[in-house]
Amino acid sequence: MAKGNGKTNVEAEAFDVEHELPEADAQDANTPEPVADSSVAAEPQDELGKLKAENAAYLDRLARLQAEFDNFRKRNAREQQEYREYALADALKQFLPILDSLDRAAKTPANSLEDVQKGIELIDRQFHDVLSRLGVEPVRAEGEFDPNLHQAIQMVETDDVADNHIVDELQRGYRLRDRLLRPAMVRVAQNNGK
Repeated sequence: MAKGNGKTNVEAEAFDVEHELPEADAQDANTPEPVADSSVAAEPQDELGKLKAENAAYLDRLARLQAEFDNFRKRNAREQQEYREYALADALKQFLPILDSLDRAAKTPANSLEDVQKGIELIDRQFHDVLSRLGVEPVRAEGEFDPNLHQAIQMVETDDVADNHIVDELQRGYRLRDRLLRPAMVRVAQNNGK
């Protein structure tokens, strides 16, 4: 029997058995116990929930922007169509007096060929005035041939006009400001060396 602290070996062993450490602690007393804190386990779940909510908000915003853009595109197309119809109606209103003149000329008996010619000249002048107000101008068909403004229908061998110059106009061409609506159909001179 050992008597160092006043306990026998049997008493010491009984004390050790009663106060025995758990196995994990017995293996390594310096290893910290796992924390069973619910906040640590909840953090990834909270983060995932936030990301899902943010993702849903972005998808909702994208869907709204897409719908808004589609509505804008449809509204813009409708406004353009309405503008075209308005512009066309405005242009057509200017031609109605010419149509009235043609109707009156058709119903009025002509006393002479001169009266018919004067009526046609009046209607032609009205027509050209309306075109001018709309910005339509005739293409000049004189001088040197320009393939950007003229369409050559025939080459005429002649010494009366310089080479590659317009002899005469078969059909008048028109342009709207800087845009060519129809080229003038012309005959062009072809001669050797002039």
